[in-house]
Amino acid sequence: MNEIEVRDLNLYYGNLRALKDINLSFQEKMITALIGPSGCGKSPLLKTVNRMNDLVEDCRITGEVLIDERDIYKSGIDVNTLRKRVGMVFQKPNPFPMSIYDNIAYGPRTHGVKSKHKLDEIVERSLIGAAVWGETTDYLNKSALSLSGGQQQRVCIARALAVEPEVLLMDEPTSALDPISTSKIEDLITKLKEHYTIIIVTHNMQQATRVSDNTAFFLLGEVIESGTTRQVFAMPKEKKTEDYITGRFG
Repeated sequence: MNEIEVRDLNLYYGNLRALKDINLSFQEKMITALIGPSGCGKSPLLKTVNRMNDLVEDCRITGEVLIDERDIYKSGIDVNTLRKRVGMVFQKPNPFPMSIYDNIAYGPRTHGVKSKHKLDEIVERSLIGAAVWGETTDYLNKSALSLSGGQQQRVCIARALAVEPEVLLMDEPTSALDPISTSKIEDLITKLKEHYTIIIVTHNMQQATRVSDNTAFFLLGEVIESGTTRQVFAMPKEKKTEDYITGRFG
């Protein structure tokens, strides 16, 4: 899996230009944080990487998003296969209203896995990978909705891992969680980068410094600055970046 390259990307919702000439690369098995105030284009960019924006009416994209040097917006791309490779975890935990087991098995079943033995293996491996196996192993037939918010979010991460993606997109995955659950998810994210390329949208500056290797700062649909997280936070090159990370606006 090569890095992800975004080249000259523009995204429009109707006449609104939500992303403007975005050029970014996301390195393999590293965590990149997208930071910036609300409405600046972080989530729309995240959703271009697995074509979730295809589901938005009047959304139009120009430019390229390359994975393995192949533009995912070219004709002939199988979007289902793409979304298997590029998993997504949303802001609020959104487990399906079914058992913990069936939540995790849902994706593999969709992709043709029928063997109970194989599904059992996938469920266990995914829940272990999402650091929630110990809390769920005796309750796999219970509704996932009966879990705490932090557990639900880790089950959603396990559900994303179950189809063996290469990339994980995380859209503010801890914003609805308490500090203890947030800490567990952050520890998990740091471990997951051993196997996955991760892009995380966060409003939490401390979280960006704790978990990410690289950071891109967005403002009004543009990338103002990008680089290593250490450089962006300790020695920002742009005054707007410095103003944002020091809390002068946002």
